[in-house]
Amino acid sequence: MKKVLVIGGSGFMGSHTADELSNKGYQVSIFDCVKSPYLRSDQEMVVGDIFNKNQLEKAMLDVNIVYYFAGVADIGDAKDNPEHTINMNVTGIADVLHASVNAKIERFVYASTMYVYSSHGSFYRASKQCAEIIIEAYSEEFALDYTLLRYGSLYGPRAQEWNGLRKYVDQVVKTGRLDYRGTGRERREYIHVVDAAILSVKVLDDAHKNRAITVTGHQVLNSKTLINMIFEISNVEYNANFEDENIDHSHYETTPYRYTPKNAMKLVPLEFIDIGQGILDLVEQVSSEHNKNN
Repeated sequence: MKKVLVIGGSGFMGSHTADELSNKGYQVSIFDCVKSPYLRSDQEMVVGDIFNKNQLEKAMLDVNIVYYFAGVADIGDAKDNPEHTINMNVTGIADVLHASVNAKIERFVYASTMYVYSSHGSFYRASKQCAEIIIEAYSEEFALDYTLLRYGSLYGPRAQEWNGLRKYVDQVVKTGRLDYRGTGRERREYIHVVDAAILSVKVLDDAHKNRAITVTGHQVLNSKTLINMIFEISNVEYNANFEDENIDHSHYETTPYRYTPKNAMKLVPLEFIDIGQGILDLVEQVSSEHNKNN
């Protein structure tokens, strides 16, 4: 049984990937600065700091595969705090890569983003592009095999409050209205986090070694259609305000393929959770949380 260390495994994408790894029979250890609220009985938890060399080395003992989900993932936070973003997303990953080489890790799997193709995304995009280049350099110099996972628009259970779709559902359920910074024409390729986790484990085969993989879904929606669905599924009378003069230019308008730092293979699920069902699950989750707090 191969041992996998999931760095940043207490969060949204990391915890779901850790679960899928466990489902597939891997021995899973989660390394994060906070204990995972989703920890399973067949998973080990290591509370630690990626900047602590001794903690990293100890966590990587007898580990075969490392997944890296740590760092700043909120575009707004990254834009407002560039120094912290660069420290976490660039310096931090360099430390982990060095430890991975010393531990003779067989595969390093990195959670990147579709924003690496874009001119948007501010310091978040820049830090992810930089991290990808550093990973490729470590591979060239130290023969560290890797896989880059460039995720599309993720949604589903355990999402942070700033997650795009979760944020829209929150606003509709709690206030009965939605203020949207955009025209409604913005298009996204949505993929449910459970489907993304399945694909994130599938890439451990040799066909995806030393490759960049675009992980996205079949379901392409513009924002206006998505917002209509949220109101309908929430059973709330439509009340959306599109602030097209107050557009957030940190985000791309259409799923981008402008820049290609490295040729990527696109991976989509053959079977997938329908976005309507995914929104319904989110609405029920948010409504339940809202009712508990009131």
